Amino acid sequence: MTPAIPGEPTAPLRIGNASGFYGDRFGALEEMLTGGPLDILTGDYLAELTMLILGRDRLKDPDRGYAKTFLRQLETGLGLAAERGVRIVTNAGGLNPAGLADAVRELAEKVGVPVRVAHVEGDDLLARGGWPDGTLTANAYLGGGGIAECLRAGAEVVVTGRVTDAALVSGAAAAHFGWRPDDHDRLAGAVIAGHVLECGTQATGGNYSFFGALDMRRPGFPLAEIAADGSAVITKHPGTGGAVTVGTVTAQLLYETTGARYAGPDVTARLDTARLAQDGPDRVRIDGVRGEAPPPTLKTGLTRLGGWRHEVTFVLTGLDVDLKAGLVREQMEAAFDAAGRRPAEVDWRLARTDHPDAASEEEASALLRLVVRDPDQDAVGRVISGAAVELALGSYPGFHVTAPPGKGAPYGVFEAAYVPVGEVPHVAVLPDGRRVDIEPPTTTRELVREADPPLPEPLHHDGTTRRAPLGLVAGARSGDKGGAANVGVWARTEEAWAWLAHELTTERLRELLPEAAGLPVERHVLPNLRALNFVIDGLLGAGVASQARFDPQAKAVGEWLRARHLDIPEVLL
Repeated sequence: MTPAIPGEPTAPLRIGNASGFYGDRFGALEEMLTGGPLDILTGDYLAELTMLILGRDRLKDPDRGYAKTFLRQLETGLGLAAERGVRIVTNAGGLNPAGLADAVRELAEKVGVPVRVAHVEGDDLLARGGWPDGTLTANAYLGGGGIAECLRAGAEVVVTGRVTDAALVSGAAAAHFGWRPDDHDRLAGAVIAGHVLECGTQATGGNYSFFGALDMRRPGFPLAEIAADGSAVITKHPGTGGAVTVGTVTAQLLYETTGARYAGPDVTARLDTARLAQDGPDRVRIDGVRGEAPPPTLKTGLTRLGGWRHEVTFVLTGLDVDLKAGLVREQMEAAFDAAGRRPAEVDWRLARTDHPDAASEEEASALLRLVVRDPDQDAVGRVISGAAVELALGSYPGFHVTAPPGKGAPYGVFEAAYVPVGEVPHVAVLPDGRRVDIEPPTTTRELVREADPPLPEPLHHDGTTRRAPLGLVAGARSGDKGGAANVGVWARTEEAWAWLAHELTTERLRELLPEAAGLPVERHVLPNLRALNFVIDGLLGAGVASQARFDPQAKAVGEWLRARHLDIPEVLL
């Protein structure tokens, strides 16, 4: 493998991605190493839910707590990376980056590939104390400084714990180009490129509203060609599926963000300054990104077991669906009363998936979903499954459930805390074992909402409208941040933007998405992207691990919104 590159190179740094989550395409690491030239290959394995899973792993075995899949990928990937001079940077270390670094060294010896391994630690704040009772993991989101230090010291594999997803890219770029901590604009450009790459094939057409026009059978993973000024071109290896377009990149830029300021531990990137342009087939240039000093605190993700959860889904077929739903609800509620123990939370949802005069039984059926939660496992166990089974021969006609009721299962809770940056250790453990403390930023800036820019002139048209789905003129991408959901909506043309910016207010969003009624909703305007970004606080309860709703990560909320009908100017259709 090649050593760290000294000086300030002028050639772009080619950084690829081979994982967007723990469980992503196993062969992607090999595909990226063999599909074309790269300098750095990153892998993002961590998410809020992943930290809870790793925390439970660590309870069973203190030596665990990292993404074991990464090690299996390295069995062939380590030799390929060595042959091609590609350095690997990953957050697969999870809760035990030192343990994974040791495991990589052992694997390297086993496969006969000498490798210099370094890791970054300090994010694990569980021992710091002061967290809510039952906290299982407490990890600060570190920046890219430790990664950069490891690469400058010649590391060929860098393993981290909880860093921001984009830090895998910005840390590598800072090391390559010799950027200083106050090079905010350059760092911000790399952070935005890192945000585009972090979710793998979402940048190449995955989860894309207009996927029908793309070859999506096996989309390629993305890479960024980052320049010394922080600008970047997003692309992919030749011959791979999917596509890189202004639309696919816009969708990923909006994913799990809020407003104009995209805060991180190294820099606050101004998302509203990013300019996108098609730079050729499967090439999108991102430039103009401005950066500001980072906030004075670091976000810290806390996970804990929230209690016990049980779910039963009753199938209601044919006529009288509402009467059938009412009967089974009355019967189950009576069972709670008879048991003398009602679960702390009882949630009923009726999904009218049935169609009249249906040609198949499944199309004639609706689903009634019962979800209960309680701190006590006994309150969601036999009292639920027993009662549901006992109704089999004495309830509504056609009674059956989607699966046999089982035992209650534990569910998790994610919370965010904020810790002064100077109180969080950030340590690079170099290949020779030396430990280097990464200094916190000397300049910080409180994060405040940027005032919305002026809206475009309203669309001028003859007033003729047609009732139609929003998705005919706009794309959307949605996701989760703790208990909040974000829904980014962008227009494909300037004319559609002139209409969308005025039409899709927070009030109209609540009308179109009744689940958001009564919840705090913020709207952020991003003219450069022809986009509106909505943050719906509380839609996801206590976060994905709590499974508070049908779509616990809000992955499809954007597509739900696109399917809603409203009066759209005929000229846009």
